[in-house]
Amino acid sequence: MAYDPVLAERVRERVGSDVAITEKRMFGSLAFLWDGHIVVGVQMEGLLLRVAHEDLDAVLREPGVAVADMGGKTMKGWVTVDGAYLDDDALDRWLQVGLDYATGA
Repeated sequence: MAYDPVLAERVRERVGSDVAITEKRMFGSLAFLWDGHIVVGVQMEGLLLRVAHEDLDAVLREPGVAVADMGGKTMKGWVTVDGAYLDDDALDRWLQVGLDYATGA
């Protein structure tokens, strides 16, 4: 299973000791879950995350963001964020987007 170990470590540093966050290998990535709900998946190319339906159009206009594709099939409500666009501020922001979705915030 291929994922970017450096990006995974950056995510680990940000989630810290939150006991509600766990890691699980899934969807060809390393997923970080909150209470069993995916916050983000770390892939070799960047992040995989869910976004609220009402936010999808705006999110897709952001640099480095695309609709997620799994084995040639479009994943509705899922996006990927290219790792080249994940400076510290962007990573923090995308983690919050994923956490908000996972927690229903």
